[in-house]
Amino acid sequence: MPSEAQIPISSQETSRRFAMRLALFYGTVFGLVGTYLPFFPVWLKAVGIDASWIGIITAVPAVARFTILPFVTGLAERRQSLRGAIIVTAFVTALGFSVVGTQHHPILVFLAFAVTASMWTPMVPLTDAYALRGVARYGLDYGPLRLWGSAAFVVGALACGLLVDVIAARELIWVIASVAALGAFVSLGLQPLESPKAAPAALQRASALLREPGFLAIIAASALIQGSHAAYYIFASIAWQQSGLGGLTIAGLWSLGVLAEIVVFALSPRFTLSPAVLVVIAALSAVARWSITAQDLPIAILAVVQLAHGLTFGLTQVGTMSLLVRNVPVHMMARGQGYLAACTGIVVSSASILSGVIYARYGQGVYYVMAAMALSGALVMWLARHRLADQPQSAASGG
Repeated sequence: MPSEAQIPISSQETSRRFAMRLALFYGTVFGLVGTYLPFFPVWLKAVGIDASWIGIITAVPAVARFTILPFVTGLAERRQSLRGAIIVTAFVTALGFSVVGTQHHPILVFLAFAVTASMWTPMVPLTDAYALRGVARYGLDYGPLRLWGSAAFVVGALACGLLVDVIAARELIWVIASVAALGAFVSLGLQPLESPKAAPAALQRASALLREPGFLAIIAASALIQGSHAAYYIFASIAWQQSGLGGLTIAGLWSLGVLAEIVVFALSPRFTLSPAVLVVIAALSAVARWSITAQDLPIAILAVVQLAHGLTFGLTQVGTMSLLVRNVPVHMMARGQGYLAACTGIVVSSASILSGVIYARYGQGVYYVMAAMALSGALVMWLARHRLADQPQSAASGG
């Protein structure tokens, strides 16, 4: 990447402005995730929806990732309008969560949430594609930009943790909807970014990514490792609440994991190991984390285990994004992000539904299944590491 001294002053100002506005939007995007992940299942339970339906409803975003999401990201790429697509999906998401909050019957919640998730799930891959284009254009580092999303996740989780002890759990949906509305308005400030020059034929060949063994290994390994978090995302708060932990303690446990994630993002520019090796390390960390989480842990040990989230999620994200920058041309980045999200969606939706069934019968034993998924991801990336190491690092420039 070019040093700041090699970039003209006007470009430096443009680069800083791009980074600041993107960091702010990342904050709202993951602030929404921070309120949704720990407490949306709690809200579902509070309005009388049982565990099986909770598993089905919370699987909806994952299903949307491999059905609707690739079409949205592909359309945004063909129209060369990442920023516009981000703004539209942000506003529809805010409206959708407001509609979800008015429903209490399982089927109606499912239908309203399905429409909302169709627009919400493309937001992160669209934003990541927009960010990686900025990384290539301005010589930035992805990790320091993305860490602001993780920081906002902590704030969102802690805010909901405080509120859950003050307001009724049935009202938590309005906190989620409010954060979504804030993100919609912040999206208007995203800086327009030059579209990469690519021949129309090149755009039509974007599906050729799916014939690249290296790219397939990247998205499969990432999907398996990130998908192994499914049981944690859905049932951790419920299990902790049933064990007698209060809302603030639950939020604190979530926040510990994300604080570790922030540290990983902040330090990522200093990592010297290859991205593929980073992903393998993340996967093996997940195997250990879920195997330990399956036990009945005292709060002190549970808090320590939560710090592994920095490796299981954060390091996986850093390694995967680095691999995409090296292996996907910039004019195909949105499509590549869409395929990654779609693959992750297939894995996560299956894991979410399966987790609901297993948790209802075996409780914490569901984490052993998650550990097996993470181990599979480690094997996929380990076997592909030499192929990926041979790839040129100039793919992001469109070469």
